[in-house]
Amino acid sequence: MASSYAVELRGLWKSFGAVSALRGVDLELKKGEILALLGDNGAGKSTLIKILAGVHRPDRGEMIVDGRPVDFRAYSVSQARAMGIETVYQERSLGERQPLWRNVFAGRPLKNRLGFIDARREKAETMKLLSDVLGLKGAGLHADASVLTLSGGERQGLVIARAMYFDASIIVLDEPTTALAVSEVEKVLQFVARIRAAGKSCIFISHELPHVYRAADRFAVLERGRIAVVLDKSAVTLDGLMRRLMTGGEGDELA
Repeated sequence: MASSYAVELRGLWKSFGAVSALRGVDLELKKGEILALLGDNGAGKSTLIKILAGVHRPDRGEMIVDGRPVDFRAYSVSQARAMGIETVYQERSLGERQPLWRNVFAGRPLKNRLGFIDARREKAETMKLLSDVLGLKGAGLHADASVLTLSGGERQGLVIARAMYFDASIIVLDEPTTALAVSEVEKVLQFVARIRAAGKSCIFISHELPHVYRAADRFAVLERGRIAVVLDKSAVTLDGLMRRLMTGGEGDELA
């Protein structure tokens, strides 16, 4: 029987020396949902997504991806990608002076039947991504243009589109709207909505609560390495969510 969850995390613990970053985290990401992961700096958000991405190995606990248990002894960034997990970190993962097509296929080139990089096909596929996924159809936009020609929101869209091109079923976004103008935030939120529309799942990490409130279906709050609460959007207003994060939930109504 197929699982209704894209990811299930069970009892994850992770320490760095004397510092306990995660203390028994239990969390589920449903298929086709946007899950906001919220919490103060140091709450454990970065550690959690780096375990998911194959960067860190937990001290104990288990992870199940689409019903398949993960063997952390053999788990890595490449294995995470092979299982359909793509992570877009806050530090932009693009070569600004490189052409768009090289950015899209960096580390995962398309090859012809002779085993050589098929640059012509990569450029054609990049143009499809720009127009079909991102909706960018400017007359001056082409695959050989550098990333510097894109706005901040379009750059975020490009890395989201790249993840979707490589058939990621789980996309993790780390602060994707930070330092963007209002119009650029709107573009990014539209790109996030396309993740859900494509039937894929997303973990959205942000300190910008109005942005995540618009985008997310549920909100998971991390406090000192533990999941303090998971809230459905229907159960909490934006103001209630803000109060929950500011007060730790003591004596505040959520709706």
